[in-house]
Amino acid sequence: ERPRIGVFVCHCGANIGSVVNVPSTVEYALTLPNVVHAQEQLFSCATNSAKEITDMIREKGLNRVVVAACSPRTLEPLFRDTLREAGINQYYYEMANIREHNSWVHSKEKEEATQKAKDIIRMSVARAAHLEPLREFDLPVNKAALVVGGGVAGMTCALSIANQGHEVHLLEKETELGGMARRLHYTLEGLDVQAYLAEMVRRVYRNPLIHVYTGATITQAAGYVGNFVTTVRSERGITEIRHGAAVIAIGAGVYAPTEYLYGEDDRVITHLELEERIARGDGKLMDARRLVMIQCVGCRQEDRSYCSRVCCGESVKNALKLKELKPEMDVYILFRDMRTYGFKEDYYREAAGREVRFIRWEPSDKPVVQPGEDEEGRSVLKVSVPDSVLGRRLEIDADLVALAAAVVPAPETREVAGLFKVTLSPDGFFKEAHVKLRPVEFGTDGVYLCGMAHYPKYLPETVNQAYGAAGRVLTLLSRDTVVASGSVCEVDAGKCMGCGACAEACTYGAIALREGRGGA
Repeated sequence: ERPRIGVFVCHCGANIGSVVNVPSTVEYALTLPNVVHAQEQLFSCATNSAKEITDMIREKGLNRVVVAACSPRTLEPLFRDTLREAGINQYYYEMANIREHNSWVHSKEKEEATQKAKDIIRMSVARAAHLEPLREFDLPVNKAALVVGGGVAGMTCALSIANQGHEVHLLEKETELGGMARRLHYTLEGLDVQAYLAEMVRRVYRNPLIHVYTGATITQAAGYVGNFVTTVRSERGITEIRHGAAVIAIGAGVYAPTEYLYGEDDRVITHLELEERIARGDGKLMDARRLVMIQCVGCRQEDRSYCSRVCCGESVKNALKLKELKPEMDVYILFRDMRTYGFKEDYYREAAGREVRFIRWEPSDKPVVQPGEDEEGRSVLKVSVPDSVLGRRLEIDADLVALAAAVVPAPETREVAGLFKVTLSPDGFFKEAHVKLRPVEFGTDGVYLCGMAHYPKYLPETVNQAYGAAGRVLTLLSRDTVVASGSVCEVDAGKCMGCGACAEACTYGAIALREGRGGA
């Protein structure tokens, strides 16, 4: 059947229309081979526009459709459904991305952007002419789930899935469950983290549907949505786990500071170490007269530009706890920007009201920590910092210095990302498929994420995201089958010379080299 292609160019409000000359692009599309209809639309994704595409397919006898709009990652399923409703195979659809690949990146070059849009549409039309009708097929879904990471996020997710009657395999690299929460003792709101954690661990081990693997390392991961096979080495030995979905919840690490005398003077500690000392009532801490906290250690700098989000709240939390235990202690927080977002701003105000002193510093003039003596001859840490309000440099005689060390990706992050074929953000954390539409999913179907493996977050946020990931897993596992794409690669035996380069290059392990009569 001779291709009869229809081209629909979207304005996307002002996203495309304010940069690309859409009418000119439509006129150009009509000159392309096999194009029998072309028109512009304000929003191609709108219900009335979808009906317009359906009507044009029937009226003009179109058997191929090109929509020039946004990213196929967002709306390709919608337009494929539109073709199906019009009575033609959904794989006769091609999407030309003239927003993310064009108007958004060339907003100040309108003429060039218009020409590029024409080029993108021309290539899409040429490809559409060679599209073939494909058929999707059903695959069975294994009802079990794999959760990688036994911290609060992983355990919350595992319990939520198991409570709906599904078997869960929970992997933890350490010898006991808990993750980073084992080093936390209380939250800003006053929750007893250790009691909460102990109860959660007890519930995990008592649930007959949850199988815990401690000291676990993943050696191999293969398969596809609904049918994954993961090989694990753990205290149980080597186990091959078959599961329909996987959740990545491996948590994060903490930056080991190299500045401010950390590692050289035992009076310089991190906030996690400070919290542990507070929890056990450390004598040296309780005897201290002054304590200085320094924010943004290891982050918001050239090699690690992101904000760790939880550090400001952690500092305020520890400062309030110290003021509760020893009101006469002088506590200073040296900050760049206080980011106690949401209702945590109330605790920042409370800390200021209880005479916790906040002093701002700039990256160009950082605090300096040096050992020295105070006026009484006591050994102290002399912390000097510029005060923009007073217009001079202050020197604080501190007994202890606590560093708000950055939250960094877990050491295993890249290895796990490679095993499950998922992407990482520029900061090295796991990256979701879409920040708004698919916030707990990866681009790889059947693999989900939650917790600090995604980005730094407080405990309540971690728990909420874990429930969200569990909900998406249950949506998959509740089905008996999953629909697989009809787009399947084939090897052209007439052109294959059996070199095996494709099998070595394929990161998905989809290609195998086999000996045959005519060679490999």
